[in-house]
Amino acid sequence: MNDPLNVLTLFLFNIVLMNIPLLYGTVGEIVVEKAGSLDLGVEGTMAVGAIFGYLAGCMADSLIVGLLAAFLAAGLCGGLFALLTVTFQANQNVTGLTITTFGLGLYFFVGKGIGEDWPALASAPALAGGFAPVEIPLLSRIPVAGKALFSQNPLVYLGIVTAALVWWYLNCTKAGLRLRAVGEDPAAADSVGVDIVRYKYVHLIAGSGIMGLGGFYMALNMSGSFEGSNCWINGFGWIAIALVIFANWDPLLAILGAMVFGFFNTLQIYAGALAGAFPEPLGWLSSVPPQLYKALPFLITAIVLVASSVRKKEGSGQPAALGLNYFREER
Repeated sequence: MNDPLNVLTLFLFNIVLMNIPLLYGTVGEIVVEKAGSLDLGVEGTMAVGAIFGYLAGCMADSLIVGLLAAFLAAGLCGGLFALLTVTFQANQNVTGLTITTFGLGLYFFVGKGIGEDWPALASAPALAGGFAPVEIPLLSRIPVAGKALFSQNPLVYLGIVTAALVWWYLNCTKAGLRLRAVGEDPAAADSVGVDIVRYKYVHLIAGSGIMGLGGFYMALNMSGSFEGSNCWINGFGWIAIALVIFANWDPLLAILGAMVFGFFNTLQIYAGALAGAFPEPLGWLSSVPPQLYKALPFLITAIVLVASSVRKKEGSGQPAALGLNYFREER
């Protein structure tokens, strides 16, 4: 651990390992917001995906089953959000906050209800093994970057692939173009025959399902250890909402954004080790109060939100109709 190269490698490795859930949450929210809906329920949606994905994965002892259960459970949250905001025209901000409250409440209700019968990850060896690192031949042997980027678990690679596929879908397919039209000007899209309600429902459910995969990842990364007072998601849902703005509603930029936020999130753990390994340039890290390191991700989130409020509209990827309910009768 005192070897500087080893310390740097582990630091970069854990930036990726611990913060890929931010990418899932961000990409899922981008899909939702491209449909013109602002869902502030990411935290609760990820919590629902986490607990039901983990329980289903343990029962079936299967990573695939856990992924499907997490996607479906979180997708139901998206369906509920769509029902309330698209069909019943409820306020999107209030509904999103309600989804967060509901999701976190359901998380603790289920976890505490199971109590002593809570399944340990060790009881599902195939599930635990599915989360083990997979080395990519040749690339994993690159010094420092090889272990950090190409010796990760399958869900890391799945997160990167998901972000790339969502970018391709939004920018290179007819359905993606129609979705962006729904988010920009639903009245105009409606006038040329786009089914606004169907597009919103499908993409709110799909986007929420992607968020749920991030929650399931966090459950596995924390070895499925349920605590009655702390949620696995631990504020990542709120950071993901800010990351959407940071990434300018671009799934590929979301990969970079997740790593930037992950840097500050991981720094609180490795500050002492980095200061010891590189005393001249980084020795000052050991004198920074640990409370500041814990607050850094949320401080950066606040800075991003403030910066976005003063940033000019030109060049922004924000959908023009974001957060606005569509009344077809007013078209």
